[in-house]
Amino acid sequence: MASQTTSDIVIDASPGTIMAIIADFKSYPSWATGVKETEVLQTGVDGRAEEVRFVLDAPPIRDEYTLSYEWHDDDEVTWSLSEPGKMLRAMDGAYVLGEQGGAHTRVTYRLAVDVSIPLLGMLKRKAEKVIIDTALKGLKKRAEQGS
Repeated sequence: MASQTTSDIVIDASPGTIMAIIADFKSYPSWATGVKETEVLQTGVDGRAEEVRFVLDAPPIRDEYTLSYEWHDDDEVTWSLSEPGKMLRAMDGAYVLGEQGGAHTRVTYRLAVDVSIPLLGMLKRKAEKVIIDTALKGLKKRAEQGS
């Protein structure tokens, strides 16, 4: 999966605060649009999730799948699909955090997905862009309002 869609946003919160929100999978249903349920299946020695099962209900996509996570210091997390769902065949993504001075952080989200239904490249990239923009807006709102 070579082609990724990327977008970023500046959030008025520290990288540590934002990474804590990203790592708190139990809270995803309260701020990540379409995520109905999460379950941490495996954690690493640092206590962070390494495998997480998701139930997604974001019409037209309704699916259940598992992602594997890799945490890179406190400024990046990457994931890939470890257990495909009915619709999702592949997913690779990342959040990359960069301090912008003060309590401002630039969050870059990269995502590439492959689904079992045929989609033209243009439509697939548009769907990835919608997912990314929705996630970034939800993350911003969660971080700036507090938990």
